[in-house]
Amino acid sequence: MKFETDYEVDFSNRDPAGGTDELFYKRWSPRSFKKVEIAKEVLESIFDAARWSPSCYNEQPWLLVTSSGDGDMETFLDLLVEGNRAWAKNASLIGFIFSKKRFTHNDRPNDWASFDCGSAWLSIALQASLYGLYAHGMAGIKKDEVCKRLNVPGEDYDVICGFALGVIDCPQRLDADMAKREVPSQRKPLSEVWRHGVTG
Repeated sequence: MKFETDYEVDFSNRDPAGGTDELFYKRWSPRSFKKVEIAKEVLESIFDAARWSPSCYNEQPWLLVTSSGDGDMETFLDLLVEGNRAWAKNASLIGFIFSKKRFTHNDRPNDWASFDCGSAWLSIALQASLYGLYAHGMAGIKKDEVCKRLNVPGEDYDVICGFALGVIDCPQRLDADMAKREVPSQRKPLSEVWRHGVTG
């Protein structure tokens, strides 16, 4: 199954290297969503992709908590800062990623947990894109309130980010200032982020 949209994203300003699959360079974090129902089996597939992400000692330190569609959307929206709440209200689902602070096997601090949660997040975003869905990660959250409101023990978990998931909509549905920014961003040249060999 693939979700359809009337809005076609223009990725022509992106310059992938030859051979880079479009799964990667067409991943984008839009703010304009239209609310649709996403079947449970689709959501299971998206979050199961995160389950297969690599992690240090196979700890799988991520915990994913998402809105259920059973009247709890307002609780999740209320945990976003106002600017994010304004557009995320049109997404199909809001979620948060938590990172377990300590290893299960020896109870020592897991200094790689956040890195591993990043792998899980990318898996979510890419699997969602295979369904024609878009995911937008958010740092603009009420971090001090998230654990308590979602019944996650703060002594055991750190809040990594929030995210919205849904079908993309045309930018004109956003306010004018936000709509102007609704364009896939460019990336730094590969030469700035990849050093091949030892250099002075």
